[in-house]
Amino acid sequence: MELFQLLRDGTPRTRAQLAKSTGLARSTIAARVDELMRMGLIMPVADAASTGGRPPSQFALNPSARVVLAADIGASHTTVAVMDLTGAILAKRSEQLAVTEGPVAVLTSMVDAASALLDEAGRDIRSLVAIGIGVPGPVEHSTGQPVNPPIMPGWDRFDVPGWVQQHLQVPVLVDNDVNIMALGERATAWPTTTHLMFVKVATGIGAGVISGGELQRGAQGVAGDIGHVRVARGSDVPCHCGNVGCLEALASGPAIARSLREQGVSAQNSSDVIALVKRGNLDAIQAVRQAGRDIGEVLTACVSLMNPSVIALGGSMARVGEHLIAGVREVVYMRSMPLATEHLAIVPSAAAENAAVLGAGMLAIEHALSPEAFHSLAG
Repeated sequence: MELFQLLRDGTPRTRAQLAKSTGLARSTIAARVDELMRMGLIMPVADAASTGGRPPSQFALNPSARVVLAADIGASHTTVAVMDLTGAILAKRSEQLAVTEGPVAVLTSMVDAASALLDEAGRDIRSLVAIGIGVPGPVEHSTGQPVNPPIMPGWDRFDVPGWVQQHLQVPVLVDNDVNIMALGERATAWPTTTHLMFVKVATGIGAGVISGGELQRGAQGVAGDIGHVRVARGSDVPCHCGNVGCLEALASGPAIARSLREQGVSAQNSSDVIALVKRGNLDAIQAVRQAGRDIGEVLTACVSLMNPSVIALGGSMARVGEHLIAGVREVVYMRSMPLATEHLAIVPSAAAENAAVLGAGMLAIEHALSPEAFHSLAG
């Protein structure tokens, strides 16, 4: 319904404003507003200023009309949340659960959590209209199936939406974790920004790209896979993908830990690197700064290609603070064309550890509020 698509942005409008925007007759607007009110999808809000006579009534989306379920499935954890139609979290829980346990175990845990969270939020299963899920691997977005995910044994071509819909009969949207992090970051801190990159630096490195206000997945869903772009400094460093010199082999958490061990510094994993940096260890700080420079080298090409106005850095390694970002900024601002960086912000993620679950919720909300899915809201 055209009227609902106008009101879904949450901006209050009067009947007169709706008639002007849609070109529909006042009587038609009145009838459709009444219908949307009856369905609970819109609600009256504080009256607009009067120009004389009775103040005109305003209407806007009712954010509590329905809820969505959001799930961030990570390598070693799962976070599940129930959210309203604005993306506000009503109830949330996280648990340690390895993705290597397989799809049935992980998705069963998600479905069980959904029931408990709906109860906690005081919502009925009938108010659930969509589910968004993020997973730590490549996804064929059209089917929601993970494709050759390197750290997800047993998930390759598993029909995630089909399995979930056997238990929760609503649309299920699945995407890779860094794509949904980009959506979550944008919703949290940059809602009016139409050109944004989210770079996740953790066990691996990847980017979610929003261009022209739309998430860019590419032909096969691997747009933003910058972790396997070759960096000149690493010409002889092997990567688990079979190539040498990949960004991930130089600048990921495990790669930084390996370089520190080669210098005689005890660092087994990303957490050790973060702890060393926070204690002021100079070798660790310099290694993280160099990792930032390596990431910046690849992002310089991305800036020329995509011309984003925001690059947000997240993932576990973002917890090292400004040292990583300083390295990125050093190279990007030095190597990029001045026009491309004149208004470019390179910043730590504002959504931080909530980026993925918020983005999964936005994936579900965008579907639920779309014209194609209006009938499910009306039901």
